[in-house]
Amino acid sequence: MSRFRGIWQASLNATKKALTWNVDDWIPPAEKYIFSFSSKEELKKWHLYSDAEFGGLSSASLEIKDDANKSSGVFSGNLSRDVTEGTKWNITRSGFCGMRSKKFDGFIDLEAYDTIALRIKGDGRCYISTIYTENWVNSPGQMEDNSWQSFVFVPKDNWYIAKIPLDHYLPTWRGNVIEAKLEMNPSRILGMSLSVNADGGVPGANSGPGDFKLEIDWIKALRTQ
Repeated sequence: MSRFRGIWQASLNATKKALTWNVDDWIPPAEKYIFSFSSKEELKKWHLYSDAEFGGLSSASLEIKDDANKSSGVFSGNLSRDVTEGTKWNITRSGFCGMRSKKFDGFIDLEAYDTIALRIKGDGRCYISTIYTENWVNSPGQMEDNSWQSFVFVPKDNWYIAKIPLDHYLPTWRGNVIEAKLEMNPSRILGMSLSVNADGGVPGANSGPGDFKLEIDWIKALRTQ
């Protein structure tokens, strides 16, 4: 009988607590940190890639910069359109580098948010922000994650907060926009990346081979509506 009374009291307490919840408890915070670039430990969440994996000659690094008690990540390197002579890869383009996050432990859920914000200091080039979501094709021959991309560009040499609405990210397949009506599932995000190409981008941005440098403070999700 005492055991039943204990279960009943626990149930009653839980019910009382549920009835006293404030509506604000159901509303997610206005912003959510996804990545911070404040230490070398944080950089371990990322890995670099470039056309060098396919015979290209571009190179990249990701390091921590300490400036007046404030740390930030520095993604930098050199873009080259050249390819290694005699490479076995039949590549049609070179001149790209990127940094991609390692996959999350499970998924990150951004269903409650509508915008990605990045606090960055640019170099005049246009960069590409990519979000990876769970694959919509359940097929042994198609194992790559879905990728959604948007340009990100800020004026040179000053810190800015770039804001990209989630609905501005376009579905892509190996860098090419997919001409289909697809919607991102923001509750099943696997990772993110930032990349830069020697060619392409928004009007007015620097392009071509040569050095690049992007400083990154943080990446957040925002709820603006």
